[in-house]
Amino acid sequence: MDSSFDKADLLEELYRRYGAASSRRKRFLFLRKKYSWVFVVASTQLIKRSLDILLSTLLMLMLSPLFLILALFIKLQDSGPVFYVENRVGKWGAEFPLPKFRTMVVGANEMKEKLQQQNEHKGGITFKIKKDPRITPLGRVLRKTSIDELPQLWCVLKGEMSLVGPRPPLPNEVANYTLDDRRRLDIVPGITCIWQVSGRADIPFDKQVHLDVEYIESQSFWLDLKLLLKTIPAVILGKGAY
Repeated sequence: MDSSFDKADLLEELYRRYGAASSRRKRFLFLRKKYSWVFVVASTQLIKRSLDILLSTLLMLMLSPLFLILALFIKLQDSGPVFYVENRVGKWGAEFPLPKFRTMVVGANEMKEKLQQQNEHKGGITFKIKKDPRITPLGRVLRKTSIDELPQLWCVLKGEMSLVGPRPPLPNEVANYTLDDRRRLDIVPGITCIWQVSGRADIPFDKQVHLDVEYIESQSFWLDLKLLLKTIPAVILGKGAY
């Protein structure tokens, strides 16, 4: 009998007995790891979304008297609109309307171009001035305490935002993003985030991106809870809020 034929038959028989079984075992292990990971991620997202719905609903109900009082004061100061609504960029570049209690004078956008040289965020992507002349006296209080951001709870309830996540940027800011900067658009934006509790507007843009990516890569229920708790003293102290 031809020895080469015997060798080929032997290799085929060995593969049939052990190779296929090994392959099936590897596929099983791979699928087990894959769907275990999918389950963990899906569970985390479900818990995060449930927390968003529960807390945003409770907060809006509890704060509704404050909302009515603020609406009255804002209207009385100059007869302008109570809310300022602008398009922001959310997860994967989807735009949505983001409401705030109005903190600036009517026509503030038209004044922005003249103030560009006073921008304290170098690089020209984000725009911040510590003593912005467009902000009203009441607006300064609202910004210092971050109360102007509270209407965004409605966006959280709708699912356009989360309680915790990178702050949603303006479309013209995203237009100047690098590919690395766009990583902060990988998840749903939030009302508070790591750099919001670490100095807010005092944090330069490149550091903001770094902290946002750090959050995206390590997000968890406990991290969200920690950031929500840290938001309270950050709001009270008002560091970096202007």
